[in-house]
Amino acid sequence: MSAPPREPSAAAPEGAAATPDGSDLTTRSAVAARGSLHAPTARSWRALLEPVLIVAIGAGWMVYVRNTHLDSIAARVLTLDYVTRKTWEHVELTVVATLIVLVIAIPLGVLLSRSFARPATPFVLAVANIGQSAPAIGVVVLLAVIFGIGFWTAIVALVAYGVLPALRNTMVGLQQVDPTLTDAGRGIGMSATRVLTRVELPLATPVILAGIRTTLVLMVGTASIASFISGGGLGDLVTTGVSTQRTPVLLTGCILIALLALLVDWVGGMAARYLAPKGL
Repeated sequence: MSAPPREPSAAAPEGAAATPDGSDLTTRSAVAARGSLHAPTARSWRALLEPVLIVAIGAGWMVYVRNTHLDSIAARVLTLDYVTRKTWEHVELTVVATLIVLVIAIPLGVLLSRSFARPATPFVLAVANIGQSAPAIGVVVLLAVIFGIGFWTAIVALVAYGVLPALRNTMVGLQQVDPTLTDAGRGIGMSATRVLTRVELPLATPVILAGIRTTLVLMVGTASIASFISGGGLGDLVTTGVSTQRTPVLLTGCILIALLALLVDWVGGMAARYLAPKGL
């Protein structure tokens, strides 16, 4: 004897479709929609936890080191005003050098990705690779001999050291775009410039942003050598700690540089998440 027909769930509204277990599809869709709305919020809170933790570690270290037994030299160096000033100088070095790198590397990468400029690519990459292949301190000292010491000499050295990742990622990002997409753009009447700005650059944006993120982290670490040519930054704490044999000063400089690198990497990650075209 056949089983009696299953009655629809009492909770299901009239006219609503029901699943085999009797649940309402409309209700399930509403629950899923609520879950999808809460998921980005949870991810946002987790993303904000990292910078808060980084700042808390830095502040906790400063409180700890200031409450330890410091001699007069270390106490004079590890004042809040001096450490804040050196941190801001380090940020200035990083930001200014990165902006100059982007102004140079991205347009140059776009140019070298064009077919007419590809024969010049090996020569340009060889020049850009000088900063990466040579020791950073050697580049800084050489530039100091040529241009003198100071902030802008340190900027030139940082640009020479950090231009390669942004340049190469820009070229790779554009070269990996599917040729059929660019051909389709030209087929519907788009000019070469519009194909570049509407098709190629949006598709290459994630790779380009990854190169910028790498450049930022490199700049934070390399900016510490600016202290050797009076360029400022947190490297002054490191060199002071080494020259005066004050371990708290040395550790403070190293820890703050590492935390700043983590914070900058987080900023780069957020930029890559929110600036990349949606759907890629």
